Amino acid sequence: MPIFHGKEQNHQTRSLHQNGIHSRPRILCHPLRIRPIALVGGFLFTLFFGHPYAKLNHKATNIQLKASVVGLGFGMNVQSALQVGREGLGLTVASITTVLILGYLVGGWLKMPRKSSHLVASGTAICGGSAIAAVAPAVNASEKEISVSLGVVFLLNAVALVVFPFIGHLLGLSQHQFGLWSAIAIHDTSSVVGAASAYGNEALEVATTVKLARALWIIPVSLLSAFLFKNKGKKISIPWFILFFILAMLANSYLPGISTVAPAITAISKSALVVTLFLIGAGLSVEKIKSVGWKPLILGIILWITVSILSLLVIMHY
Repeated sequence: MPIFHGKEQNHQTRSLHQNGIHSRPRILCHPLRIRPIALVGGFLFTLFFGHPYAKLNHKATNIQLKASVVGLGFGMNVQSALQVGREGLGLTVASITTVLILGYLVGGWLKMPRKSSHLVASGTAICGGSAIAAVAPAVNASEKEISVSLGVVFLLNAVALVVFPFIGHLLGLSQHQFGLWSAIAIHDTSSVVGAASAYGNEALEVATTVKLARALWIIPVSLLSAFLFKNKGKKISIPWFILFFILAMLANSYLPGISTVAPAITAISKSALVVTLFLIGAGLSVEKIKSVGWKPLILGIILWITVSILSLLVIMHY
């Protein structure tokens, strides 16, 4: 069920459904497809020209991503979003539980420090860098452990942004299926939104809703982490921007006057995501790639492939 209103809905998909034909999304010749190019472009820019504001890059990316996601809320309907959120709840709980347990087991097998494996698993299970930043103080992680975990997640996010839409088209996933899959299997919100928007508008709607619901699990996982690592009383980071996203949906659904400006806000937010992905790519350097290390990278890849395959099988046979 589409969440965005009006002209955003894919006309071709609707026509195929009316004729009883299952829709297979085409590769979009559309501005949305420049998102993977923006990510690669940012990396190449830093590689050849350097980054003049490297220390400010992460902060700028974080602020712009959150503002863009909140803006997308002005194009969504509360009732449809709740329906999609309920559909993804079971997958979310199952994937988080599986990844955290598997992270503990595989991390032990690789003889990794427990905090490092837990950070990589938390980032894979919930929402990438945001989850790592929230869990790190709860487990009293060192700066090196945080940096390595973020590096693993960052690399896999970059790969997912390019690979996931290709796999989705190859397997003939519907817009709804791909949106749900990307929300469950891709780490950071930025890459989830980037990959889903490259696939189509309905995929973007579903992915954003399920992903933000998944991000709320930062709170219980951080509390659990503090308990397991015996760091009670540590400050827990709460993703407040999700509250503003919900308020934007409520305003769009129940305040008539908002409908006149909502399409413009949504369009601006989608364009801002392109800039966000460029900044993310610009923050990825050869030095960061080299500093990751093979054990954390292997752990991240194993966890990512596992959750990607299992969630895809469930979604395709749902």
